[in-house]
Amino acid sequence: MEHVSVYLHDILDFFRDGFRDGFAHVNGALGLIIAVFAAYQLSEWKRIWAVALGAVVAHLIAVIMIPVLANERSFQLPPDLLELSYWKTAAALFLGYLVVIAVFFFVKTRLLPKGGAAHGHAH
Repeated sequence: MEHVSVYLHDILDFFRDGFRDGFAHVNGALGLIIAVFAAYQLSEWKRIWAVALGAVVAHLIAVIMIPVLANERSFQLPPDLLELSYWKTAAALFLGYLVVIAVFFFVKTRLLPKGGAAHGHAH
């Protein structure tokens, strides 16, 4: 039973730190652009998990490819790709994108008109 509490404590610490780290990464310009696009593409709440995962993949690819496309560096995979820290960062990004996309989707569904239906009345 003692081992279970240690693992549970580690998991809770990961979620607490993951949300903070995830927001730190998503709160930059790249993260906000990806989150807005993801929320725009999202059509229903139950797909938010897949859309957030897609946002993480897009973010991780963009971090590698933006310097390559700007001719600042040649293509190379992240040096820590096979280390646990890289995947913890990816999981933290997922948590951050999950919350930010949810907020943007909520705003989209509550404040923006439903496509052309709100403007379809003829005078």
